[in-house]
Amino acid sequence: MMSEPLVSIVMNCYNGEKYLRQAIDSIFNQTYQNWEIIFWDNQSNDKSSEIYKSYKDSRLKYFCSKKHSLLCEARNYAIEKANGEFIAFLDVDDWWMECKLKKQIELFVDQKIGFVCGNYFIVSEKNKNKQKKSFSRPVPTGDVLNDLLKKYYVGLLTLIIRKRVLDDLDYMFNEEYHIVGDFELVLRIASREKMGCVHQPIAYYRVHDSNGSLSNIDLLLKEFKDCIKGLSSIKTIRFSENFHYLYHNYTYIKASNFITKSDKKSAFNLLKGIPLGSLKLKLLLLLLMPQFVIRRFKKINND
Repeated sequence: MMSEPLVSIVMNCYNGEKYLRQAIDSIFNQTYQNWEIIFWDNQSNDKSSEIYKSYKDSRLKYFCSKKHSLLCEARNYAIEKANGEFIAFLDVDDWWMECKLKKQIELFVDQKIGFVCGNYFIVSEKNKNKQKKSFSRPVPTGDVLNDLLKKYYVGLLTLIIRKRVLDDLDYMFNEEYHIVGDFELVLRIASREKMGCVHQPIAYYRVHDSNGSLSNIDLLLKEFKDCIKGLSSIKTIRFSENFHYLYHNYTYIKASNFITKSDKKSAFNLLKGIPLGSLKLKLLLLLLMPQFVIRRFKKINND
């Protein structure tokens, strides 16, 4: 263990008692054992702290926030308590495979790698037999900024970052964000660091009614719009070949939201601003579908 670098696992929690044990157990079951958990309790009022404190291990650190804060602000507080050379993240409703840390830490042998992600299974809480891979084929590695601007594939539950990389940034997570914080952080890191990836699944992302981006599309759109504005101030990002895809993806989400609300006229007006490609074709198909089919499709995806 002494020859293995310490990994600080940031676990932010607000009323996470339902899934917490599975998340913690998946860390204890890792084949890589030189880790610590930085558990940041964002003033939970359920049994989360009781569950966490029932585990007796010196690697488990517990911190209770003095006030309830936005998720990204809470993550920054937790990172400040970390002692590891590497920072990993696991939300209380997700869990890892046993090989997760070992396979990813091995990639950091390359000193040019600043952060690492991995594939993962997306699992429906309502239909536990329904699961799919986040990506079906190997994704680009190395200098990936342009690739991520076009199609983002980094899941926070698989993200590991060198601590020195975070220390070199002007700021870590943007504390004004609740949903798009990790997306914005990864793009800033990708503008200056190389990425490694474990292409086979190494974790499980649970889809349920309380997922932030699924339950509050209006907040997602607000944060995404602000995120694009902020990223445009970084020259390496603004002048990237695929920067314009951020605007197209924002427009697609906004138009899709109009369609689910039966406002196809507004969606059609937005469609004009998207160039011919997969996003435009998807919107055209949605526009042509009867509304009851769209509602059924949305329900199946959420299940």
